[in-house]
Amino acid sequence: MWEAMHVAHALSRSAEFDLVHNHLDWLPLAFSHHCQVPLVTTHPRVLGRGDPAGVPRRPISVCLHLGRRPLSRARLLRHGPPRNRHHPIRVLPPSGRPTIILGRIHPDKGTAAAIDIADLAARPLVIAGPIADQAFFDDLIAPRVDGHNVRYLGSVGPIQRSEILGDSAALLHPIGFDEPFGLSVVEAMATGTPVIAYNRGSMLEIIDHCVTGMLVTNVEEAVTAVPTAAALDRSSIRDVVERRFTAERMVEDYLAVYASLLR
Repeated sequence: MWEAMHVAHALSRSAEFDLVHNHLDWLPLAFSHHCQVPLVTTHPRVLGRGDPAGVPRRPISVCLHLGRRPLSRARLLRHGPPRNRHHPIRVLPPSGRPTIILGRIHPDKGTAAAIDIADLAARPLVIAGPIADQAFFDDLIAPRVDGHNVRYLGSVGPIQRSEILGDSAALLHPIGFDEPFGLSVVEAMATGTPVIAYNRGSMLEIIDHCVTGMLVTNVEEAVTAVPTAAALDRSSIRDVVERRFTAERMVEDYLAVYASLLR
């Protein structure tokens, strides 16, 4: 209720501004006819075929609204984490590094599959992230956490997250759904750490196969990919992020959207 009231209040004041940028997904769209200036909406998910106006299935789309013409245009803008989150690239030998999975503990994120991959690849695994499905954690994850081969750190803040990513041989990302972006993937690559991901959702757009990581389809392929990924040039991985996924680039893209719409 409070969120709906907040949206209604914000749009009732929309005439005071040049445009309104909505990051609250679908709810403000129900109020869009009250908006008196252009409304820009960032959809942080993959939009299905049943969504309004047939918006194409693409990650992180920005849908532009003007008056009573909702979803009149759509374009792709990718996230860009701030550069200062990430520490210098490590020079540890690949053989001395564990693998890591970062994100909420949930079947969608493939936590159990990551344990299988690390075990079969004879690599320690670090798990970091909040528990989003307690039953899944209790039944399939906790029994395999031994503090040595499999460690669970819980939620980690930005500094610790960068450190553990940078010290890892590879980020395992065996997702069980068509993920619209995957910020942890970019955060890993920003530390020079390669990513081994199931080729679903936006992974093909984010990961350059055999350059910044490996795209696979199952546990067996992921196991085979671990030594190859660990040997990738970490400076080159960081360079790709600097070109494609910086906060500065994201801001410039948004400003271009604003300018285009206001023209």
